[in-house]
Amino acid sequence: MGGTNVRAGIAEGEKLLKVLSSNVDSKGTVEDVLKNIYSVIDPLIGNNIEGIGVGVPSVVDVEEGIVYNVQNIPSWKEVRLKEILEDRYKIPVYINNDANCFAVGEKYFGKVKNYKNAACITLGTGIGVGLILNGILYNGTNCGAGEYGTIPYKDHTYEYYCSGLFFRNVYGTPGEVFFEQVKKNDKKALNVFSEFGEEVGNFILLILYSIDPELIVLGGSISKTFDFFKDTMWKSINQFEFPKALEKLKIEVSEVNNSAILGAASLFYENNS
Repeated sequence: MGGTNVRAGIAEGEKLLKVLSSNVDSKGTVEDVLKNIYSVIDPLIGNNIEGIGVGVPSVVDVEEGIVYNVQNIPSWKEVRLKEILEDRYKIPVYINNDANCFAVGEKYFGKVKNYKNAACITLGTGIGVGLILNGILYNGTNCGAGEYGTIPYKDHTYEYYCSGLFFRNVYGTPGEVFFEQVKKNDKKALNVFSEFGEEVGNFILLILYSIDPELIVLGGSISKTFDFFKDTMWKSINQFEFPKALEKLKIEVSEVNNSAILGAASLFYENNS
């Protein structure tokens, strides 16, 4: 679920079957947005559906299934989404934020399958981190674990410099423009991505010092430009105080298709394994 659209699909094992999508009435009431959600779930529900997983761009009370202050949907300040969906569909519902869904999706469908400790970073309009620690998705007490992007950095925050905001904030130009230019070997664009890589590397250093992961997985739209910033990213990472640990560290780009839906579905697997 996002601020502009909602997508749903049926996950069976590692297969994703039918997928549906709908626009979200982001300026509408709580009930208006719920109708958008029902429009993609209702056609998929049948006797063979065991549960529902939902990923949302917000803080979540994971136990109660309450979502707070959903990004870009002003009316969704406090919605008891788990209770609402369970009342309607009569099956278990699991809800978490989108970064955590990305992480647990990588655990079941992607790069994290064979690792116990990993940080999964979404690089997009903003930056988010989901954590797999000792083989389990780690939410923290208030679903706030991994919110590294909000930590002060330089004169702003890490998110200001380590997400799509970097290109607009520092250079006043959307990242998509620089990406088109860098594919043509434009010198300025190459320098911009090199600078971006340094910032992302500093962000990863923060994660290394806090949780010491074996693996870092990059997802989100900006991860597709990895080849243009990975060298300077590693240059920053190589400043890590414990170089021996870097010998084991792997940083890879997600290869999971439909990662948002599969990540949400993985919440069911995580709670029923």
